[in-house]
Amino acid sequence: MNLALPLTLISSLLIVGCTTDSRSMLTSKAPSSTAQLQSQPQPSSPVAYTYGVRPFYLINDMDEGPLKQELQACKGQLPSKTDFSIAHRGAPLQLPEHTYDSYVASAQMGAGILECDVAFTNDGELVCRHAQNDLHTTTNILTTPLAKQCTVPPVLDAKGKLTNADSIECRTSDISAAQFKTLTGKMDAANKKATSISEYMNATAPWRTDLYSQNGQVLTLKEHIALARQLGMKHTPELKAPAVTMPFNGYRLDDYRQQLIDTYKAAGVPASDVFAQSFNIEDLDYWIKNEPAYGANAVYLIDDSNETADDKTFNKNDASTWRHSLADIKARGINTIAPALWLLVTTDGKGNMQPSEYAKQAKANGLKIITWSIERSGPLTDGGDWYYSGLGDAINNDGDMMNYIDVLAQDVGVQGIFSDWPATVSYYANCKGLK
Repeated sequence: MNLALPLTLISSLLIVGCTTDSRSMLTSKAPSSTAQLQSQPQPSSPVAYTYGVRPFYLINDMDEGPLKQELQACKGQLPSKTDFSIAHRGAPLQLPEHTYDSYVASAQMGAGILECDVAFTNDGELVCRHAQNDLHTTTNILTTPLAKQCTVPPVLDAKGKLTNADSIECRTSDISAAQFKTLTGKMDAANKKATSISEYMNATAPWRTDLYSQNGQVLTLKEHIALARQLGMKHTPELKAPAVTMPFNGYRLDDYRQQLIDTYKAAGVPASDVFAQSFNIEDLDYWIKNEPAYGANAVYLIDDSNETADDKTFNKNDASTWRHSLADIKARGINTIAPALWLLVTTDGKGNMQPSEYAKQAKANGLKIITWSIERSGPLTDGGDWYYSGLGDAINNDGDMMNYIDVLAQDVGVQGIFSDWPATVSYYANCKGLK
């Protein structure tokens, strides 16, 4: 084994791009309210950027070839922010999603755009959670008195044994915004066969960690906006499908759609810096009609769950299996789509990745493309999971992640990639000069 390469990389592992104020708010205690966030100094670039070790690990693990050589040649570059790198819920490969620490980490890794998955509380506040009904897996709610308010609270028998681990459900709409703010975020995980609350909660995947789960400060959308602005990042909120029947206490779906945009307008965020997302194409129809400035940047999220034709199985290379043609999507006024990674890439049967028919037709119809989400899986020695569907003959080690990114960027032509560990995408983008 050639040990020279890893040793030469060691000198690059701690490369940091510093701003004029290295004592920024990023190193201070997390603000506890929107007012505190907004009262903090807001320099244009308060972030000390760093790649850490992961991009170098991935590059070292690549098969030999021109791309590996090119990426290795960039090992001395200074990390910088790039809009090509989009933080997927922050940096949840290692830090609890949608928490202050996770958001800050994503900024430090060079992500230029920050996501908040938007859900609502029972008093009408918008908060950042991946789903309206995931508090039982992403927070500590089950260890608090608020567990009693859950839609399906935990049930313990006379001996204290948990009896309904497979059906517990806690929603943001079960609690108020003030109650939400008392919760602590944790790594998203649950043991659905557990017989105790602690066993239920302590289920983090072995390729993730709980090392950075001690603080877990959760944020409202207003707080998220204030923080993103301090970090110098743009915004990509996703309107999550309600888990409750709408209207909810008189709150209509259109109210929800409008409130999302109104929150950014009230904060003075220009439409050009906001990329509202949804898997529901009717949400985009609403924004395009009622908020055209924001609708112009709206992003239609796509996977096989919402874009499979009736009585078909989605095939990324067969247009007859798609619910909407790419021409129809463009004709609705949608300018940007965000398909899942695997929808955009196929193989030639010889281990080489290339654009799928879906990707080709999106480009032919003038649609901008972003995609999700790199770094969402464990080790890739077995070909990866759902995010790598149909790519097994081209994916067999962690280093193939960089090949995947390269095909998406250079051959498919995506304009941004969501990542659970943004440093990986940032390194690639910085090396390739992608802003």
